[in-house]
Amino acid sequence: MKQEEFLALFQQSAAAAQADATTKSFPAGDRLALRPLTLDDAAFILELVNEPGWLQYIGDRDIHSEEEARRYLRSGPMAMVERLGFGLLAVERTGEGVPIGICGLLRRETLADVDIGFAFLARYGGQGYAAEAATAVLRWGQQTLGLRRIVAIVAPGNERSLRLLAKIGMQDEGTIELEGETLRLFGVG
Repeated sequence: MKQEEFLALFQQSAAAAQADATTKSFPAGDRLALRPLTLDDAAFILELVNEPGWLQYIGDRDIHSEEEARRYLRSGPMAMVERLGFGLLAVERTGEGVPIGICGLLRRETLADVDIGFAFLARYGGQGYAAEAATAVLRWGQQTLGLRRIVAIVAPGNERSLRLLAKIGMQDEGTIELEGETLRLFGVG
């Protein structure tokens, strides 16, 4: 099956999941589940994008209210899932139904390949959740979507993310210039 056919199939799956996102999730290891982000995640997103780690390594998205968080969700993660069949997903601890982070595949105009992205609330750091979720997303992209190559971009000083990408089997490919910023590029496949 060609990548276009995979994308068409998963766009249909993503649309169904979006329609009932409160009950559609899939396991990401023994402790976590992934599900599409919804507008109900606005308070979580507001907290996440204003955490010091997000602001330092990802950047200020100028989101300071739940309404602005809903706009970000609608025009960003939810729009990408609707358009491509993949995007950022909410990460929850199994059975809890409360998001602790996001992880998923992104299609950026500035990159030739799909890339993996992740961010977690600081209080859930250091517990292996990011590695567990990223491993599941990487596997899903390769085995289910049929992506031959997946990359990641990271701010050079973000040591935790650099270690995590190496841990999940991605190779350091040096640096890349994107929008005037020098970033580390990792890849697999």
